[in-house]
Amino acid sequence: MTYFTRFDSQFNDSQMRPENNRPFYAMSRRRRIGIIMLGLMALLLLVWLDHSPIRHSWRPTPELQEQTKAYDYEKYHAKTFAVINVIDGDTIDIGIPDGRYEHTRIRLLGIDAPETKSEQIDVMYFGPEATEFTNKLALGKSVTVYLDTPNPTRGKYGRLLAYVQLPDGRFLNEALLTEGYVYADSRFSHSFYNKYRQLQSGARSGKKGLWQNVTPDQLPEWLQ
Repeated sequence: MTYFTRFDSQFNDSQMRPENNRPFYAMSRRRRIGIIMLGLMALLLLVWLDHSPIRHSWRPTPELQEQTKAYDYEKYHAKTFAVINVIDGDTIDIGIPDGRYEHTRIRLLGIDAPETKSEQIDVMYFGPEATEFTNKLALGKSVTVYLDTPNPTRGKYGRLLAYVQLPDGRFLNEALLTEGYVYADSRFSHSFYNKYRQLQSGARSGKKGLWQNVTPDQLPEWLQ
């Protein structure tokens, strides 16, 4: 289908390719290693805070975010990993350690799936269907991870924020939107904000997925 394109045609060189991210990649090897080590320590702190009672009141400083970003780019960007677990429609685990954890948890960037795992709210309309769709497309597959250059690489709970490309060249983020399993998340900016809004509009007008029967009270709070 024409609405899916491969990575090279979606991102220009100055946006995403790691070899052109000059402020980091033009550094000497010793300085890069130093920044990566600082990033690793920053990442360990973020992951610890993810499981700490103070995580809701603490926010990383810009310096800490940049150190983590440099580390994440070196480790994840444009690299391929196996999907070992699907948490819900917009959250997956890939088979590479992250801090003290045996896997890395990815939150798909630019979308919001109906909740199925929240302790605060009940399972939302079309949440199980979104999870099953992500299972079908991604579980057990080798996917390529792309980070969004202008933005932090980690969300407030320490999860990696990424676009995930499937083996057939499609992006999982876009597939979920196009088929009406998730919402375009308008709360945060990213490189494909306008495109994702358009994909959602197409799914909505075509009454695909959740858009066939969803009612206003079934929408996430930020959309109501």
